[in-house]
Order: sequence, then structure tokens, then C-alpha cells
Amino acid sequence: MLPEAQKSFSYEDCKATADWLQAQTDIRPTVGIVCGSGLGGLADLLKDQVAFNYKDIPNFPQSTVHGHAGRLVFGTLKGRPCVCMQGRFHLYEGYAIQKITLPMRIFKLLGVDTVIITNAAGGLNQDFKVGDIMIIKDHINMPGFAGINPLVGPNDERFGVRFPCMSDAYDRDLQQLAMEIGQDLGYGDFLREGVYCVLGGPSFETIAECRMLHLLGADAVGMSTVHEVIIARHCGMRVFALSLITNLGVMDYDSEEKANHEDVLHASKQRAEQMERLVSSMVNRIEPNNNYI
Repeated sequence: MLPEAQKSFSYEDCKATADWLQAQTDIRPTVGIVCGSGLGGLADLLKDQVAFNYKDIPNFPQSTVHGHAGRLVFGTLKGRPCVCMQGRFHLYEGYAIQKITLPMRIFKLLGVDTVIITNAAGGLNQDFKVGDIMIIKDHINMPGFAGINPLVGPNDERFGVRFPCMSDAYDRDLQQLAMEIGQDLGYGDFLREGVYCVLGGPSFETIAECRMLHLLGADAVGMSTVHEVIIARHCGMRVFALSLITNLGVMDYDSEEKANHEDVLHASKQRAEQMERLVSSMVNRIEPNNNYI
């Protein structure tokens, strides 16, 4: 484990980071966007950009994965002030789960009320194809079954309640809006919805694991997103999330298919433009979150 793996981050730590960022830019974001593998081009759509390398931000982790640029970008998208993470953090990088999710708490303290999260994922639903975009309607937190949850430890009521509800983790109105926008954009042939399952990684899943997860009701599997969603909801932010299906889980012992990260990045590049258009259209039409706390 990394030396910092044992360190938890207090409200004061998060506030210090948020204050540092606010001192560097006049942009006050209401929408936070997290870019998954190969999807960092979303940040390039922002106007009037002010960007920070993760390594320069106090208390911030650093992204170590190819395909994650490692920058926090402030700007406007469709006239709305946004902050965008070009790259995220994962359990398999050795970070404590509290540090992986630290940016979500900083988002809250910056004034963000709606979070849009994207990821690259493996398809488990037999009807899915590489290049499909899946609107996440629910998740299965496999590490959570073993007690690996970002809310483990003392709870600070300034962020949220001790036992947050997760039956409404993914905002249903935003899901419906995305479906409507997707139809308007002509994405009907590859826009899906489903359940996302998170595993720890970094190894891809075995055939038996893919079969088991499919039986449990997972439509896609990946190594991110869920921990961020838990903290975002704990903080009272509204969440919308998308998976780009970049490979298909191998279910057949006679198959010659093998998952690899290069194929994930290639598939992300092929569909990136459509993902960017969908997300930017969402930002344009999202109503303010009046339930924000």
C-alpha cells in the first residue's frame, strides 16, 4: 500500500483544497464531470479554461493510468460553469478509498450540485455491443460486500448523514433526459441502460466471474465510478453516470477473445465524439438542483 493509504481526509483538509482552487479561478462550478479512460476530451469542450495538474493541487491524488491526463479543468460548457476531472483514481493504484473519492467532497465545497460521471466498462449483457453507451440506473458494489466503502470510519455531518440512502443513487429525471436527448441525437441504436458492477481490478475478470456477475444482474463491469457515486450522494449532489462499452466480457471457455487496456482506449476513441455531444447536451438542459444540501 502507498504510505498515504492509512490517512483519512477531514472536512478541514477538503476545505483547504477547495479554498486554494477558488483563490486561483473566478469560475464557480455547478456541474462536476468525471472523465473515464479515453474520454478526457470532454474537458476540451470547456470554454475559458483554467486548468490545474493534479500534482499541483494540495491533498490531491495523482492519476497513474494511461489514458487519464491528470488535470482538473474549470470552464464553461454551454454557458454553464463546470469543473472537469481529466482522469480519476482507482483502488488498484494503491490509494485508500477515502483518497480516491476526495475530489467528490471538494466538488461539494466548490458549489457543485450535479455530478456527471463517465467510465469505460466491459459488457455483460448479451444484447450489448462494443461501442454501446449505457446509462447507469443502479450499481452493485462488490468491494462494499467486504467492507471496502468510502464512508467507513467516523462520519462528519457537515458532509452528510451516517447512513445515506442508495436506492436513488442515480437521478431518474436525468436518466430520462438522457434518453430523450439520445433519441434526438439519433443514438437509439446504441444507447442502453443497465446496472454497473464495480470490482477492484486491475486484472480483468475471469470467465467464471463474468458469468456470476451476469447472473447477479450486472449489465456491465468496471473498476471505478461506484465509490465516487456513494460520496457524491452522501454529500447531497445529484448523479448521472454513463458507461461506454469498450469490450465484451468473455463468457465462453471456447472463446479466443482477451480483454486488454489498449482495446479499451481504442473503443473509447471511436465513440468519444458521441459521448461528448450527449454530455454537453445534458449540461445544456439540466435544471438547477433545488434539493441540493
